[in-house]
Amino acid sequence: MKHLVTLGFLLLSTSSIISAQQTTPTPAQQATQNVRRRPVEVPDPNAPATKYDYHDLFAPFFYTKNGNDQRAATGEPGPGYWQNRADYTIDANLNEQNNEISGTEMLTYTNNSPLKMNFIWMQLDQNLFNLDSRGSMIVPTVGSRNAGHGEYFDAGYKIKSVKVVSGDKVQTATEVKYLIEDTRMQIFLPSELQAKGGKLKLKIEYSFISPQYGSDRMGYVPTKNGKVYTIAQWYPRVCVFDDIMGWNAIPYTGPGEFYLEYGDFNLNITAAANIMVVGSGELLNPAEVYTPEQLKRWELAKKSDKTVIIRSAEEVTDPASRPAKKQLTWKFKITNARDASWGASSAFIIDAAKMNLPSGKPSLAISAYPVESDGDLAWGRSTEYVKKSIEFNSNKWYEYPYPAATAVAGGPGGMEYPGIVFCGLGAKTAGLMHVNDHEFGHTWFPMIVGSNERLYGWMDEGFNTFINTLSQEDFNNGEYKSNQKLDMHRIGAFYTAPGLEPVLSYVDNYKERNNGTLSYSKPGQGLTFLREQILGKERFDYAFQTYIKRWAFKHPTPDDFFRTIENVAGESLQWFWRGWFVNNWRLDVAVRNVNQDSTDYTKGAMITLDNLEKMAMPVILEIKTVSGKISRVKLPVEVWERNVSWTFKVPSTEAIESVTYDPDNVLPDFNPANNVWKKQ
Repeated sequence: MKHLVTLGFLLLSTSSIISAQQTTPTPAQQATQNVRRRPVEVPDPNAPATKYDYHDLFAPFFYTKNGNDQRAATGEPGPGYWQNRADYTIDANLNEQNNEISGTEMLTYTNNSPLKMNFIWMQLDQNLFNLDSRGSMIVPTVGSRNAGHGEYFDAGYKIKSVKVVSGDKVQTATEVKYLIEDTRMQIFLPSELQAKGGKLKLKIEYSFISPQYGSDRMGYVPTKNGKVYTIAQWYPRVCVFDDIMGWNAIPYTGPGEFYLEYGDFNLNITAAANIMVVGSGELLNPAEVYTPEQLKRWELAKKSDKTVIIRSAEEVTDPASRPAKKQLTWKFKITNARDASWGASSAFIIDAAKMNLPSGKPSLAISAYPVESDGDLAWGRSTEYVKKSIEFNSNKWYEYPYPAATAVAGGPGGMEYPGIVFCGLGAKTAGLMHVNDHEFGHTWFPMIVGSNERLYGWMDEGFNTFINTLSQEDFNNGEYKSNQKLDMHRIGAFYTAPGLEPVLSYVDNYKERNNGTLSYSKPGQGLTFLREQILGKERFDYAFQTYIKRWAFKHPTPDDFFRTIENVAGESLQWFWRGWFVNNWRLDVAVRNVNQDSTDYTKGAMITLDNLEKMAMPVILEIKTVSGKISRVKLPVEVWERNVSWTFKVPSTEAIESVTYDPDNVLPDFNPANNVWKKQ
């Protein structure tokens, strides 16, 4: 049987060859036939001029590198992903008389990379306030939040000593050579730090004078009952060493924020006994720093959904509201965090309430503010705002990881650190709710998802701006929700104005006046487009939750985000990344024509659209007939994948009176003048 089948196959093949020989045209005939068969697209003489090039938007090779062992093509950490670790124990003193912070830092640095090290780089951010710093030289002194406002003071770090500690014996520490260059310090190691788990212990003694206005991130503000200190960037911090850039030793000039390693922090802050201190993480010794009555209230707050006053406005000026000692040391601990900060003041009112996290893990919402900020229209509701914001985001995205969340009313308009935020002491009602919600939204970006803020501000500010839209809508069933409908035609024109830099720019590489657009609102709105117009809420939410889970306490790049959303949502979105993030492209779709047979409207209608700019989005059309019937048509973005104009048929039984593109103004079409066709 086998031989018969083979023979039959040979006969069939031979017959096919003979047939082919009889019918195969000559090369000249073949070319002529191909020309005849190839469809020729005749230019439409009625089509308007356009800037749209579908191959630009939908071009291949958006990703310039393949996945590797560290970062998979799916957008998740690969099996060989590594990152280094930095654990800190810091003993600091606050001298209120001269605004000096002095401290001793013990850094345990773990090199998990595959490379040995002869030196490490550290950040000295307080050096920004030196008059000859790069930031002082390049940041304008007028109209900028990123300067020291021209004030003269004895600024910058004073490094007393840098020592390598052998084993656990601090007394055997050895002085090492270091070099300070602007806001960076290079420390030269006496012996190589081994790869894949090698540990280095450093002891650094330092001090600095706090600026009053510290680039709107830290400093102090006078109140009638004492200065309110918001202290950040207050210790030498090790730079990140990663698989993307090696040492991330980019200078701190003000606009770009921070990129830091994760680790555990033990903070011991010593100040005069009349000063109250709040800090990142858990207060370890409340019995030593609170009065017995305050301690009872503190314990009550841990069980209360309603705000409990720990130290009241009336008690602020009462010496009995503080332990009868000259000095007190406040001890805080926060684990698996990328930074730690604190606030201090003799003027603090303090209140707190428990937060209800999905796992049942205990955590406190805390507020500290002067009497000038008190009241139910102001900071008297701060703890409520903090509690509900964190509870919502914990249930929606990823559980809040810290044992406390403290909001401090101080000089900065709004600044975030792990477990603690600083917000303007004059904020009230909706403004206070929004700033508290925004700053604690940063818990998820970049405190949990540790992106590089120094380079990609949009990956923390923009993502946080997006989640704020949902948490603010949820708060008290929309107590502060704006009823004003967003007009994305108007906003889209602003977001894509000619001359605006792309979102995917380094923070130091665009005009400071554009920061609010490029770091916050435009990328935030981009995620809203993905959720509401492109992927749908269910697909987007799952993909976004997956991104957070994958990169929690790790260091993602833009590609890791783009790849994760595409892989989890099952959608190629490279056209969207290219148009909205990589380039500053505009959207302008016109309804050119509606063609109907006036003798028989039941034959349907042919609608023609033109894409006139370089961006594309899915199409939303509203069709109204002469009888008043209204229907909607939605077309996928792929209609623009190989077309500049698109004509399609819609069923109808009567004459069409009008066709409107994007009738709800939810797409960023900057030129609505051509969005409507009306029957003449």
